[in-house]
Amino acid sequence: MNIVVNEELKAYIDPLTAEEYEALERSILAEGCRDALVLWGEVLVDGHNRYGICQKHGLPFQTVQNTRFQSMEDVHLWMIEQHLGRRSVSDFQRGVLALRQKDIVAERRARALAASSPEAAAETAPSGDSAAATAPPTSREAIARAARLSSSQVVMIEKIQKQAAPEVVAAVRSGTISINAAAAVASLPAEEQVAAAHAGKDELKQAAKRVREAKRKPKPAEDTQAPQEHAAAPDALQALQQRVAELTAENEALRQQLLELQAQLAG
Repeated sequence: MNIVVNEELKAYIDPLTAEEYEALERSILAEGCRDALVLWGEVLVDGHNRYGICQKHGLPFQTVQNTRFQSMEDVHLWMIEQHLGRRSVSDFQRGVLALRQKDIVAERRARALAASSPEAAAETAPSGDSAAATAPPTSREAIARAARLSSSQVVMIEKIQKQAAPEVVAAVRSGTISINAAAAVASLPAEEQVAAAHAGKDELKQAAKRVREAKRKPKPAEDTQAPQEHAAAPDALQALQQRVAELTAENEALRQQLLELQAQLAG
């Protein structure tokens, strides 16, 4: 049987860590390759690690054809659905996969709208397995539910994908820093992100802390009126003093009029 390894498909899902790969290899050596490899024609879709281990040790394996795939997009959606349900996939990986799923569906719908035909509209629904046949989520809340994350985590993962330097992305993928910390570091200029990543885990955490603290500090309001107010202060004081003098004079005049009136009444 001829099996073709498509490097783009092999790299579509984050690879296993060294520890995870070793654990899988020990399991296959002890119990054999229990799960069948999934093929699309001759192309290997699922089971790249198992296939490599079996080839390395000359072990037998089973294959199964998925005849429902009609395009590479169907394959991608099926792969995403499979990995979203696996416990070994990290929170960050699940968020990335769910966002990829959303992008694929959005592109299909855009093509359908552009074509404005029933045939094109039918493309908006994946044609893979039943798990992928349901319309994938597109709202942020639905994406979060599909990935078993909070909406705020989805927002942070989007920010990391758009703004983080590759070194920071690698750090969060490996679990060196949290999603929250990586999103904070992604706010920094690229050169500062790279420098922090090269300095290691502690410096990345400190960089994230500095970003959060800077956001918490209230920014001083620009007092554009202050110079005018200070310039106007002497004039206001002078006007107030003049008014007090006028009122004092009026009060004295009234007092004199009262005395004169009292003298006339007495006479």
